Amino acid sequence: MRVRVTFSKQGALRYIGHLDLHKIWERSIRRAKLPLAYSQGYHPQPKINLAAALPLGFSSRAEVMDMWLNEDVEDVVPTLQPHIPPGLTIMGASQVDDLEPSLQSQVIASEYQVEITEAGHGSGLSEKIASVLESESIPRVRRKKPYDLRPLIEEISVPDDNHIHMRLTAREGATGRPEEVLDTIGIPLEDTRIERTKLLFKE
Repeated sequence: MRVRVTFSKQGALRYIGHLDLHKIWERSIRRAKLPLAYSQGYHPQPKINLAAALPLGFSSRAEVMDMWLNEDVEDVVPTLQPHIPPGLTIMGASQVDDLEPSLQSQVIASEYQVEITEAGHGSGLSEKIASVLESESIPRVRRKKPYDLRPLIEEISVPDDNHIHMRLTAREGATGRPEEVLDTIGIPLEDTRIERTKLLFKE
């Protein structure tokens, strides 16, 4: 049985990395006594897949995880929720086809809301973002490798002077990062709070 869980990640758990989050889910599922499936071989691994790694320090209300159970379970959410730590909230769960492609291969974009926490960055913000969107190319370097940030930006808007909405490509090998967009428009990461609000998947 393959179960797809949607959940939020808030509070202190913003500072928990991808691998540690994976371990938290494994421990929580075991505490809930759900029949979690494991891979075969000398080093069995829990069959848990997270859709997309969330950068350290980001909160989210749109995370998605698949887990495989050895038998059918009807009440996954009420069984599991009491056993997960504060900061994680399950918003829903549904059974999906075991043969469906992996979550990671289906993610095509992520949406983020950036809250500007320090005054002074709102002035001229719309003009700066318009300049980014009008650019044909935005050369950047990540891990000592040059790349073009512009094709990774699908949408940016400014609901008000304190918030920025972004939709960035999230494919393997072509992932837009909010902090790099912020750096391009001259806003330090430490002057913001970033939340992932949506993951977009292939139809």
